[in-house]
Amino acid sequence: MPSRAEDWYNQAAKDLDTAERMEELGRHEWSCFAAQQAAEKAVKALHLRLGQDAWGHVVAELLEELPKEVEAPSSVVESGRVLDNYYIPTRYPNSHPKGAPFEHYGPFQSADALKHARIVIAFSAEKGGF
Repeated sequence: MPSRAEDWYNQAAKDLDTAERMEELGRHEWSCFAAQQAAEKAVKALHLRLGQDAWGHVVAELLEELPKEVEAPSSVVESGRVLDNYYIPTRYPNSHPKGAPFEHYGPFQSADALKHARIVIAFSAEKGGF
């Protein structure tokens, strides 16, 4: 069966574009979530490129599970940790003591999420040859 690495990476790029569009529209909670998804899919693409499966949604963990020959620098793993904080609370009101998710995310958070997603995606692209 052929590798689906390119498909995963292409979707990561599309998700990053979605994150950027959501930021422009002021939908900062969705920008943060789409940025996390973009990074997650880019790292999964890298795993597939290296011939291994990757499961789960924790970007930092996915980065730490890469083989030694493509070990992620600690700064990239830290970017993953930032993004992991945007996986659930950006979507579910019960993740916050009060208010809907959109009330908890603004331009600072979406800019931060986009910055960290670009770091993880660039690392994945470089190591995976995308």
